Amino acid sequence: MLTPATGARGAALDAIRPEAARAPESGIVEVFNYGRDRQGLTPLWVGEGDLPTPDFIRDAAKSSLDAGETFYTHQRGIPDLRAAIADYMRGVYGTPFADGGAFVPERFFATIGGMHALQLAMRLTCGAGDEAIVPTPAWPNFQGALIAGGASPVEVPMRLVPRGDHMSWTLDVERIADAVTERTRVLVINSPSNPTGWTATREELAAVLELARARGLWIVADEIYGRFVYASERAPSFHDLIEEDDRVLFVQTMSKNWAMTGWRVGWLEAPPELGATIENLIQYSTSGVAVFMQRAAAVALRQGEGFIAEQRARAAASREALLTGLAATGRIEAARPDGAFYLFFSVAGHPDTRALALRLVDEAGVGLAPGSAFGAGGAPFLRLCYARDPREIAAVTERLARWLARS
Repeated sequence: MLTPATGARGAALDAIRPEAARAPESGIVEVFNYGRDRQGLTPLWVGEGDLPTPDFIRDAAKSSLDAGETFYTHQRGIPDLRAAIADYMRGVYGTPFADGGAFVPERFFATIGGMHALQLAMRLTCGAGDEAIVPTPAWPNFQGALIAGGASPVEVPMRLVPRGDHMSWTLDVERIADAVTERTRVLVINSPSNPTGWTATREELAAVLELARARGLWIVADEIYGRFVYASERAPSFHDLIEEDDRVLFVQTMSKNWAMTGWRVGWLEAPPELGATIENLIQYSTSGVAVFMQRAAAVALRQGEGFIAEQRARAAASREALLTGLAATGRIEAARPDGAFYLFFSVAGHPDTRALALRLVDEAGVGLAPGSAFGAGGAPFLRLCYARDPREIAAVTERLARWLARS
């Protein structure tokens, strides 16, 4: 007889699809839940800043609601948002193809955040029995989206190596090529990277693109942090290199640049000839993004450059406070992040970073993500999101330094 506590639950798990049962639990959420309501804790475990969505964006949503825009809408996104995305991309990236061309609204499809865009990209390119190569450490949702869709992620660990007077993560394209099999369909490239801050050079992107062309593979490009770089206005992009017939899908979100994590608005960029297929996938998953959120996103894209600059300046100051303060302890090892807003660091004497993350909640009042959540090569590290007030990050740095001195 099945018992309510164990047998019934086990029977239910046995009855669902294996790809759903195999979807990995998040090591980030475990620590988040452990410390969620702690008084005085500074939560730096998830990838969002401390600034609320600016008034001018919220006001656009309110105006849309007041106008009664509460009905079903365009599956691909309202024309105004798709035009705003095209204008924004043209302003940031110029032309999308190496042989000339223009960003047109038909390339862009509104999604329920970047995660939905990623799921659509995976659904378009791979499924049961297929493989996708993911350089790691990597955002765990890449693997989750692949596994939930029936595909198999193949991790290719990146290397942390000395470069001049600091450490640097490097992408070994030859290792990626060696991992390609007859089942490989997709290369997932995230630059700037969550969690490491690694930012691909133009030459590295060119080598990946050459490999994809030679093997007939798709590239799913997550360039969400492309504006969060510290030595230039934007990171190198596949947009600088691709031709019109290249198999590249771009996932994007409003979450980071415009402080809209809770809004769940993003976009998928794809060849226009895939439009009908993508429209069907949106219809069968979400039926589209609420109009008031799309109106807010369009205004953010058109008026948000000053806010992006403000966020990037805060992140740059916070990065310096962290690197200087933690390096002075002599206890950490980390690459200097060229992009995104995370410090991915190891602590001498503490190889079990899941246990360490839980201890830091209790003993230092700081919430960090364990590197084991980010796949092969990540286990010895912690991820700290520094997209916050530099004064708060300086205080956290002092708190961590004191903890390290007595641990």
